[in-house]
Amino acid sequence: MYEWRRQMQKIVDDIDQCIINRDDDGLTLTEIARANGYSEFHMSHKFKEISGVSLRDYLRKRRLAFALIDLRETDKNIIDIAVDYGFSSHEAFCRSFKAAYGIPPSTYRAKPKPVVLHTKINVLDRHYLGIGGIEMIKSTEEVKIYFVSVPAFKFMHIKNYETEGYWDFWEYQDKIAGADCDTICGLLDRVNGKLDGADGVIGNYSGQIMAWIYEGGGKRARAYGVRLPADYCGEIPEQMLMIDVPATECIVFEHGKFDYEQETESVYEKLQAAVNSFDYDGTGYVPDDSPERFVYGIFDPERYEKEIIPVKRA
Repeated sequence: MYEWRRQMQKIVDDIDQCIINRDDDGLTLTEIARANGYSEFHMSHKFKEISGVSLRDYLRKRRLAFALIDLRETDKNIIDIAVDYGFSSHEAFCRSFKAAYGIPPSTYRAKPKPVVLHTKINVLDRHYLGIGGIEMIKSTEEVKIYFVSVPAFKFMHIKNYETEGYWDFWEYQDKIAGADCDTICGLLDRVNGKLDGADGVIGNYSGQIMAWIYEGGGKRARAYGVRLPADYCGEIPEQMLMIDVPATECIVFEHGKFDYEQETESVYEKLQAAVNSFDYDGTGYVPDDSPERFVYGIFDPERYEKEIIPVKRA
C-alpha cells in the first residue's frame, strides 16, 4: 500500500505540473495510466480508492482552482483562461466554474471573495493525516532553539475544545457541515496576506497552521487557521473566527529542511523531545499560558518545521 501511495503522490504532483505547463496530452487517463505502467481501469480504480475522488473529477477541480487564480490575479481574457486550462469553450468553462464556486467567472473577477478551492491531495502526509505504518529514517539535523519577539497579529481560524491532535481535530470538524477539512483549507487558500505562506499557493505549505489558543482559567482551544497582519481588514468567511493576538516574546524550536517522505515523523518527534526537555532555568523566561497567548507550529519541509511557544520574564 505504501508503494501505491508513493506512486499516487508522484501522479498528483505530475498533474499540477502538467496543468502549469499547459500539457493537456499529459492529463488524459490514457496517458497517466501509460506513464505509470497501469491499465486505465486499474489506474482509475486505485486513484479513487486512495484519494476518495475520481481522477476525472480531481483533474477538473484542479484545473478550475488554477483558473480561479488567473481570474483574480491576471488581466487575461476569460476565454483565454478557459483555453489555457483545457475547456472546450467559454460556455463550458463558465458552467463548470459556476457549478464549482456558485458564481460565474465574470462575477468573481469583478468582486473576488473567498471560495472553497479543491486542495491538492497529499497522499504521503503521514504525521498530519494519520497515515502511519512505514519505516522512518532518523534525522541528523539538530534542533535550533532561540528567543524572538513576535509582533501583534490577527488569527483567522476555526477552533474546538474537544480534540488534541491534527488528525482527531479534522475527524471532529468533518462532522460539522461547512467546517470540514476541504472547505476550511479551501477557504484559507484564498486569503491574501498570510504571514506564514505565499499568496496564490493551493494546498500544502500555504501558510495554514495548527495552534493552541489559551483562554484563561486553564482553558485552551485547538485551532486551525492563518496568521494575518495586525491591520488586516479583508473579508472573514462566515465559518471563521478572528482574534487579535498581542505582541509577545516567544521561544522557537526549529528543525531545518528535511525529506518529506521519510523524515516527517522523526523530525516531529525530535522537536517534541526538545520542547519537553528544555530547561528554562537561567534563561530568564518561563512559558506563558495567560489569556490570548498562542502556541503554534509551522510545517514546511523545504525550509523547516517550527514549534513556537510564548514566554514571559521569570
